[in-house]
Amino acid sequence: MTTRLPLLPLALGLMAAAPLAGAQNTGYQMPPAALQAIVDAPRAPVLNLSPQRNLAALLQTPALPGINEVAQPELKLAGLRINPRTYSVSRFSFATGLSLLDIDTQKETPVSGLPRAPRIADLSWSPDQRHLAFSHIAYSDKGAGVELWLVDVATKVARKVSAQPLSTVYGRGFSWMPDSKGLLVKLRPAKLGKAPQATGIPSGPALQDSQPGGGQKQLRTYPDLLKSEDDAKLFDHYVTAQLALIDLAGKTRLLGQPGRFAGVAVAPGGQYLLTTSIMRPYSYIVPASSFGKRVEVRDLQGALVHTVVNRPLEEGLPPGNDAVSGGARDISWRVDAPATLVWAEAQDGGDPARAAEIRDIVYTQAAPFAAAPAVLAKLATRYADITWGRGDVALLTEHWYKTRALKRWRIAPDQPGTPAELLYAGSSEDRYNDPGMPVTRADSAGLPRLLIGPDTTILLDGAGASAEGDRPFVDRLSLTTKKKERLFQSAAPYYENVVAVLNDDGSRLLSTRESPTERPNYYVRNLKQTGEAQLTALTHFAHPTPQLKDVQKEQIRYKRADGVDLTATLMLPPNYDAKRDGPLPMLMWAYPQEFKSASAASQTTGSPFRFNGVSYWGPAAFLAMGYAVLDNPSFPIVGKGDEEPNDSYLPQLVADAQAAVDEVVRRGVAERHRIAIGGHSYGAFMTGNLLAHTRLFRAGIARSGAYNRTLTPFGFQSEERPFWKAQEVYQAMSPFNNADKIKDALLMIHGEQDNNSGTFPIQSERMFQAIKGLGGTARLVMLPNESHAYRARESIMHMLYESNNWLDKYVKNAKP
Repeated sequence: MTTRLPLLPLALGLMAAAPLAGAQNTGYQMPPAALQAIVDAPRAPVLNLSPQRNLAALLQTPALPGINEVAQPELKLAGLRINPRTYSVSRFSFATGLSLLDIDTQKETPVSGLPRAPRIADLSWSPDQRHLAFSHIAYSDKGAGVELWLVDVATKVARKVSAQPLSTVYGRGFSWMPDSKGLLVKLRPAKLGKAPQATGIPSGPALQDSQPGGGQKQLRTYPDLLKSEDDAKLFDHYVTAQLALIDLAGKTRLLGQPGRFAGVAVAPGGQYLLTTSIMRPYSYIVPASSFGKRVEVRDLQGALVHTVVNRPLEEGLPPGNDAVSGGARDISWRVDAPATLVWAEAQDGGDPARAAEIRDIVYTQAAPFAAAPAVLAKLATRYADITWGRGDVALLTEHWYKTRALKRWRIAPDQPGTPAELLYAGSSEDRYNDPGMPVTRADSAGLPRLLIGPDTTILLDGAGASAEGDRPFVDRLSLTTKKKERLFQSAAPYYENVVAVLNDDGSRLLSTRESPTERPNYYVRNLKQTGEAQLTALTHFAHPTPQLKDVQKEQIRYKRADGVDLTATLMLPPNYDAKRDGPLPMLMWAYPQEFKSASAASQTTGSPFRFNGVSYWGPAAFLAMGYAVLDNPSFPIVGKGDEEPNDSYLPQLVADAQAAVDEVVRRGVAERHRIAIGGHSYGAFMTGNLLAHTRLFRAGIARSGAYNRTLTPFGFQSEERPFWKAQEVYQAMSPFNNADKIKDALLMIHGEQDNNSGTFPIQSERMFQAIKGLGGTARLVMLPNESHAYRARESIMHMLYESNNWLDKYVKNAKP
């Protein structure tokens, strides 16, 4: 039962049949019981595998939090959202129970000694697997904070290990030392004092300058920025943390003085720390991620050993999705060495428009950091990542977004002069030819290392995209001969996805297995066995919505008018028969995607053998109300050659929608005058455009969208060009500019505290005002305390209430 609380105005409305004047405050509403049951369906636990892969922690997932939880105090500072009571991020998921599962015996044992009403935010195994550490968000009459707890794996008993609360404004606040004898933590400083209080009396105006000669920069529209020196002081207070080491008995040793630490990582050898500190001056136009940073190596006393880089405040990057920061970036420890730094440096100043044969150089530097950095690799495009193995084997990936070109190289980090060997070159959007990702395994320090077999073989884990749908696989690749051997591939009538490789030769796999009527469960697959004897079930999660177990699902293929192949998931209510029952009202739910080639856009996505899960978040919930659903129909926007995808966004978008409507009508499951279109974020933007430029849909549901692209003038989604270089594109793509053409009913829902770049709540407010002022049909629902996605049970229920009412009124019984 839900208590209806008096709130600020929740809904503004203009209904076609009975116009409503002004704002309304009716409190949270509940949808029909069939939709409520979907929201309150039991949620599966989360599995966290141990380093030796013979145990797993099972974290019980609670029901949706109430609005009292979501409405906790929140500070919005420099792009961060902070709970001032707990000195932590204000929005996170937590678990309410913990047990240990033995992989070999399938025995599950609950952990005892947990805190009362546990709120487990983060969990990590010690490298030696003898302990689990987790953080607990504690609230009491004496105060609130983030506590550090330990579980003894042998006894399965938990205990609090430190009285001093953690600081988790940046990161989870703790990590294991490589020897498993203690943890490196960020504490809330004991002498930090109370947060500074603003007087409310300004000391003067807030000033910002722009000087010539700095070149063009992309300045995205960021939320939650600092606005004054009072904000800056408050930010300083909450990001200040004390580094410390805590042993298993709870003895704490402070490391140096408190500082504004954005990150800290211990070297694999356990002798050094890599710290990232936030530096002034700050900015009012970019978030903390762009503030100046000082990256340093420290010893275990907290003393400075080596300064890696002093990066200044960066108010924007050069134009383009391949733009990066100048100077050292992506600084980390080499995983397979005791204390070796690795980083990349752009050779083109970070500007993709500048011609350069070598875009990035990757450097390494070993302790004691006195010698000059050594060149590890010179790259023609941007450094992406390295998967470390051993001195003669590491895999380096580079990528260029503009062309989607991706390359993976084998390098020998301990053998200078050994030429890199190309293992794969292709397109990042070509799913059919994706070779998969290298399989890693935790080493003795708990760090991910490439799993290397005899004769220098590695394992690759991939999605297995194909014209028949996704069929996950595991391959063995010889780095010497380049021959591949397929060890496993998912086969009909199941979808089986490999979660982890349990042994060195890849013959034992941990996977999730599902079918249209069977919820995903965890299994051990032993490839040395045959048939069903290969499988041992670890979990037995029941169907969360048995009332919808017989939902019908089909992966359908159809063509756009220009020949591009499209995919969608067609879902129909249980026991429905098109010939017997005739067409149903339909809800389509989509999200456009940009491509550089029609062939990539035509590739099949998804799998016909996935579980017919009915979630409250997507469109499938409305199967319970008698609607047909077309989920995730392909809406590709293709930019061939030098053409940008958005140059022809509108005609391609309309063609995508027309093809989807034609197909469902041809199949007899829908009729043209009873179809609604909907989407979230960029899908909401799509919804506004389709209502403005077509009459294909009787109504639209747009959640957390943006509608005026001049409010995101330095690019949006994948658009690289700023407004001033593509004014016609920005103007044509903005449904706000065409609000007068919207003749069908549009429901807009938005979180009042949306923190997503570009989807400020004002986007929905102004769009609603435009449609209302032009005499159109619209309704605006602003959800208190919600961000870009919605969390509170009350908010989700009200979202479904509004959506169901909208569909019932404008779609279900609509006349031709």
